[in-house]
Amino acid sequence: MKIMMLSWEYPPRIVGGIARVVHDLSHTFAKQGHEVHVITYQEGDTKEFEKDGDVFVHRVTNYPINANNFIDWVMQLNFCMVEKAADVIKEYGKFNIVHAHDWLVAYAARAIKKTYKLPLVATIHATESGRNRGIHNSSQGYVNDVEWMLTYEASNVICNSMFMKNEIKNLFGKPSENVFVVPNGINVNKFEGKERDWDFRRNYAADYEKIIFFAGRIVNEKGIQVLLNAAPKILANYPNVKFVIAGRGPCLDELKGLTSYLGLDNKVYFTGYLNDVQITKMYKAIDIATFPSLYEPFGIVALEGMLAGAATVVSDTGGLNEIISHGIDGMKSYAGNPNSLADSILECLFDEKLCERMSKKAHEKVVSEFNWDTISKKTIDVYKKTIAMAKADSKSKVKLSSLATAESMGTAVEVNGRDTTITTGTTDKEIQALHNPVRQKLVKQS
Repeated sequence: MKIMMLSWEYPPRIVGGIARVVHDLSHTFAKQGHEVHVITYQEGDTKEFEKDGDVFVHRVTNYPINANNFIDWVMQLNFCMVEKAADVIKEYGKFNIVHAHDWLVAYAARAIKKTYKLPLVATIHATESGRNRGIHNSSQGYVNDVEWMLTYEASNVICNSMFMKNEIKNLFGKPSENVFVVPNGINVNKFEGKERDWDFRRNYAADYEKIIFFAGRIVNEKGIQVLLNAAPKILANYPNVKFVIAGRGPCLDELKGLTSYLGLDNKVYFTGYLNDVQITKMYKAIDIATFPSLYEPFGIVALEGMLAGAATVVSDTGGLNEIISHGIDGMKSYAGNPNSLADSILECLFDEKLCERMSKKAHEKVVSEFNWDTISKKTIDVYKKTIAMAKADSKSKVKLSSLATAESMGTAVEVNGRDTTITTGTTDKEIQALHNPVRQKLVKQS
């Protein structure tokens, strides 16, 4: 297949989890022989075009004018993506499928679909309503509406958990048969041959201390405040612990203030952004990985903790709730409940044999269920269904066109395997009804 991916982030530009998903999925497709072109935003000194392995990466810059706000900036980005897509199609020929990732590329996806008559698949990685626990202002309402438009324009929608499938159905009214659950994946060889770097670890904890680790965007929905509020109970029962929080985001100063208020300054490290080398070292240095999210469509970071061999503790929300089986390959806590989170972490701290059993099971689960080969095959299946739908729709339009011609002539035609006479007395709505066998009797006979 010739596949066009639209994403506002792609490495080295990493804003959230979309960049890694698009990167790994694209590279897996390319290894399987598909031709993949990613259209994304150009940041810093990245190249406008490069061949990243076997993946064609086309980057766009926004117009040299200042956008009034983020939404206007996104609109400019979409204009530029449409221009780039036109150039790409002109140079490389027509594509089989367009795959749009989240609302930030919705306008470009719609324009490309309509202009070039291409089948469209959309992945909804998260929703504005879910992130904010509802829609509370006009900006959030706008994003919610754009998300609806993207799901409406896409023949089929991919999401990464049953939690997200239900959310998409309830928020946007997308039929269940057009929403497919395809989990995110991970490079299962990510930690192969990697051992604990004790010198690196000593930057954060003494050898006798346990490290409890969080990685992700520093935003309210990730529940870092829940972890900080659980820390006093954890330390009261198990003092030899350090908390390491990696990531960047708008809530950093607020969380540092909470850390000081709780008297945890000598127990908590905020590392900022960690690059791939650093994050790999960190996962091998820690003892417990915890992700106490309040809202989490999936949770790739949990897979990383499980794959690295750390005991992984998550909240029972969203995709995290589907990844972990409590007490078997990880531990769960009640979302937003510091006391519950503390209890699950303490159980791991005091029971090393439990941690060993869970770590082994977790590693097996990640390798067997969340590898990119398996996930790419599921995605290709969605592509094939979408392309088949587009072909069927095209044939349907041709048939309707023939029916419209026959209508003016009073011609007998076959619809759905049955002879039907179309005459000048048949309305357009009745002609369209012919494609529903239950409603064929609506056709008038003159």
